Amino acid sequence: MTLRKISKEQPETFEFNSESLAEANNIIKKYPKGKQQSAVMSLLYIAQKQNDNWIPLSAMKYIGKFLDMPYVKVYEVATFYTMYNLTPVGKHFIQVCTTTPCMIRGAYKIVEACKEKISENENELVKEKNCSWMEVECLGACINAPMMQINNDYYEDLDKDKALKILDQIISGKTPEPGSYRGRLNSEPENNRKTLLDVKNA
Repeated sequence: MTLRKISKEQPETFEFNSESLAEANNIIKKYPKGKQQSAVMSLLYIAQKQNDNWIPLSAMKYIGKFLDMPYVKVYEVATFYTMYNLTPVGKHFIQVCTTTPCMIRGAYKIVEACKEKISENENELVKEKNCSWMEVECLGACINAPMMQINNDYYEDLDKDKALKILDQIISGKTPEPGSYRGRLNSEPENNRKTLLDVKNA
């Protein structure tokens, strides 16, 4: 893991597009009157999703005005939680889990694939490929280890060859199918279920 830094290159302005604005307003409606500032984390996520997976300072200022809260409070939230990216990471942001279950089952082979296809260094945006990668802590899919997350999708039961093919697809502008790459449903046993056989999608 490397130190998180604020990007030196910052856009001057930011505002929600129509889709993000509608999503933000729907979230704010869920909070009691006077408690709308509690939606700050959700709005930061919406801003990050709109802005190719990272949050510029102008977005933090925009959200502060949107929620009628001091900019510094939005800044504190955005810089505290590692799920918010403070520098450009590209349209395709790859996170490789290297916590114990994934490590035991070959996570560093997935890291090798990222180094070969994207960059030798994590957290380094390769502009011509519009992507970057980094090692992360547990992503909660231990039973389907090793795995990686690309934007919001999980790619599970991987090996190096499968990871290389997935990375080739995203670099060429295609969207690879998420889920298990051993063909199993959700987190069922590798050799198929032995119980609940009469229950669909159990």
